[in-house]
Amino acid sequence: MLLLTLLLLPLVGAALLAVWPGLGRMSAVSLATVWSVLPLVLLAAMQFQHTGTGGGVMAEWSLPWMPDANIHLTFSVDGTSCLFLLLTSLVTFSSLGLSARLDIGNRAYCALILVMQSMLCGVFTARHFIPWFLCWEMTLIPAYLLIRLWGGVGAPRAALRFFIVTLGGGVSMLLGFLALQLSVGTMDFAALSQLAAHHELTAGLGRAFVLTGFGGHALLTVVAVAVLLGLAVKIPVVPFHAWLPDAYAEAPTPVTMLLTGLLSKMGVYGLLRVFLPIFPEVLPSLAPWLTALAVATVLLGAVAALAQTDLKRIFAYSSVNHLGYCVLAVAAVAATCADHDAGAAAVSGVVLQAFNHGIIAVVLFFGVGILEVRSGGARGLNDFGGLRANMPVFAGLMGLALLASLGLPGLSGFVGEFLIFYGVFGLVPWSAAVSLIGLLLTAVFLLRLIRKVFHGPLRPSIAKWSDLTRSERWLFAPAIALIIIPGLWPQALLQFINGDTLRLLELLHPFP
Repeated sequence: MLLLTLLLLPLVGAALLAVWPGLGRMSAVSLATVWSVLPLVLLAAMQFQHTGTGGGVMAEWSLPWMPDANIHLTFSVDGTSCLFLLLTSLVTFSSLGLSARLDIGNRAYCALILVMQSMLCGVFTARHFIPWFLCWEMTLIPAYLLIRLWGGVGAPRAALRFFIVTLGGGVSMLLGFLALQLSVGTMDFAALSQLAAHHELTAGLGRAFVLTGFGGHALLTVVAVAVLLGLAVKIPVVPFHAWLPDAYAEAPTPVTMLLTGLLSKMGVYGLLRVFLPIFPEVLPSLAPWLTALAVATVLLGAVAALAQTDLKRIFAYSSVNHLGYCVLAVAAVAATCADHDAGAAAVSGVVLQAFNHGIIAVVLFFGVGILEVRSGGARGLNDFGGLRANMPVFAGLMGLALLASLGLPGLSGFVGEFLIFYGVFGLVPWSAAVSLIGLLLTAVFLLRLIRKVFHGPLRPSIAKWSDLTRSERWLFAPAIALIIIPGLWPQALLQFINGDTLRLLELLHPFP
C-alpha cells in the first residue's frame, strides 16, 4: 500500500487545493510546496523495509483492470525508479519554491503541478504499457495549461506546438504497442522482455500480420521505430526538438524547471525500461541510425546554445546537448556489448546523467528566476555584468552549477558523463570521439556565460541588488548538496542502480 499511497498522494493534494476556496495564493503555494516532498517519506519507508542490495523490487502493487485483454494496473519501485521518484519530488519542490519567489500561481496552478507530479510518479513505476501510457499522456494536460495560462506573450503558440508534437509521439507509441498486443496478447513490459529474449516477438508479429507480406523482423523494426519516435520527441532528440526552445522560453521559469528536469527524463527512462528490453532483436539494425541522431543531438545542441543570448534558451539547448549523451550511450549498448564492463558503465552513466542533469538544471533555471526577480524580468546574456561583486553567494552557487554542467571532476556532472564516455569508447569509439567536440563547445558557451554575467565591471543599474535571502539559500541548498555529494561519492547513487543495470544487460546480451 505504500506504493499506491505514493502515487495518489499528489492527487490528494491537488484535490485539497481544488476544494479549499478560501485558500490564498501564498498559502496555496506553501501547502503545495510542503505536499510535494511528502512522497520522499514514503520512499524512505520503502527503502527501510527493503532488505535486498543492488536494486531489486522495493514495493509493488497490481490490480486486474481488463483481465480479458490481459491488462493489469501494475506498478513497482526498484533502485532506478527510486532515483527518478526522488528527482520528481525535488524538482517539484524547487519549482513551487521559485513560484513563491516570483509571485506566480494560484490554487489552480499549484494543483496542476501536483497532478503532473502524480502522473510522473506513475510513469516511473508502471510496469504495463496501458497505465504507463495513461500517465505519460496525462502529463501533457497540466504541462500545456501551465505554459498556456501562465507563460509569456508567445505562450499560446508554444504550448500548442508542445502539445501537438508530443501527443503525436504518444500516438506513435500506442500504435506500436497495439501491434504487439494483437500479435502476442500482452503489453506487460516484463512479459514482452521475456518473449523478446526467446525471439518470439518476431514470430508472433509474422503470424498476426502474415497478410501484409512482411516478415516478423521487418514488422518488429517498424514497431520499434514507432516507439522510439515517441521517446525521441520527449527527450528530445534532433530533429524532433522543434517544440523545445519556444516552450522553455515562453513557460514561466518554474514550469521550465519541470519541463527540463522531469518531462525530458521520461524519454530517457523509456529508453531504458521500454525500448532496450523489448526490442533486442532489431537493435543492431537500428543502432547506426540512433547513433547518428545522438551525435547530431550532442553537436547541434551545443552549437545552438552557443548562438543564443537568452539565458533560458541557452540552458534549453544545453539540455538537448546533455541528454544527447544519454541517447549516445543507449545507441552504443544497442549496437554491441562486446565489452560487458563498458556496457554496464554506459547504462549506469545514462541513469546518473539523467538524474544529475535534472538537479543541475534546477539550479540553473532557479538562478534565472532569481535574476528575473531582481531585474523585473530581464534574462538576456548582455543584460548583466559584474554580479560577483554584490552577489557573491549567488555567483558562487551558480558557478558551481555551471561547472557541474561543464563536467568538472568532483561535481555530479562529471560522473555520468565519464561513465557514458568510458562505455561508449569501449563499444562505438568513433561516436565518442566525435561527441567530444560537444564537450568543448559546452565549455565555450558556459564559460562565456560566466564571464558576461558574473565578471567584468558592475553595471550601475544592478549595483544595488541584494544577494540571496535566507529563504532563497535554503531553496538552493538541497540541489547544491546533490551536486557535490554524488561528485565526491558516486556510490551513493550507483548502489541503487547496479543490480538493475546488470539485469538489463542480461536481457540484451546474455553473459556467462
